[in-house]
Amino acid sequence: MNLMDIEFPNLGIYLENVPKSFSIGGFSIALYGIMIAVAMLCGLTLAADQAKRSGMDPELIWDLSIWLMVFSILGARIYYVIFMWDMYKNDLLQVFNLRGGGLAIYGGVIAGVLTVIVFCRRRKIPSVRVLDACVPGLTLGQIIGRWGNFFNREVFGGYTEGLFAMRIPAAMVRESDITEELAVHMTDGCIQVHPTFLYEGMWNACLLVFLLLFRKHKKFDGQLFLIYLAGYGLGRAMIEMIRTDQLYIPGTHVPVNMVLGLSLFAGSTLVHLLILSKRKKKAA
Repeated sequence: MNLMDIEFPNLGIYLENVPKSFSIGGFSIALYGIMIAVAMLCGLTLAADQAKRSGMDPELIWDLSIWLMVFSILGARIYYVIFMWDMYKNDLLQVFNLRGGGLAIYGGVIAGVLTVIVFCRRRKIPSVRVLDACVPGLTLGQIIGRWGNFFNREVFGGYTEGLFAMRIPAAMVRESDITEELAVHMTDGCIQVHPTFLYEGMWNACLLVFLLLFRKHKKFDGQLFLIYLAGYGLGRAMIEMIRTDQLYIPGTHVPVNMVLGLSLFAGSTLVHLLILSKRKKKAA
């Protein structure tokens, strides 16, 4: 197997020469960055469409977009660096090197939500309506963005012989992502892993379909946002259990994204049920 090849043996798929980047005029462009850019554009386009369908001016989303892009990327990077500080503390310039990956989705989501809230307060419009319009686009963006991890050979789980098992040369991944289990099962210099980026993309695809179908039946502003937080939180927590590149709560071996995902699932579900109960009592 060549260094740039990727195989899904149980699906009968063999991909030759899958690049991490390409060059234009001698300048190297990372496919990771391209996928993030495409994810943002597609996500914002869907968010604008959802805003229009909800009776809002779609231009509102495009006015918001520049702030969302800047602060979401900034938040995603800060979150990652905080929980991977040991990797950066001796070479601080690497904090600014985004071409090698290192964006944490939850950091981007947190920063994005805060950006929407501040933007809406300045415009004197309900932030929950805007969040409802944005979450389908956010989910679509996450689906597309995960393929940046595919090109980067990152965000995978432990050894598996399951249907979606993925084989990649060990030399193409970070040494820190290769667990003892993967090392034991390594053959011909290749590791066989759970493609957790793919699992998350499939989970989010189901979540996106549900959000789009449920939109016409929502009972209050903010309901789609709560469904997103609960749905993505649950899926991310389950997938996080098998990832090899987990971010840990400092001083522990507890994956921070699993804790956050479960907390958001429980908290959002509780708030959702309380609001529905309150509405039911008012209608009685």
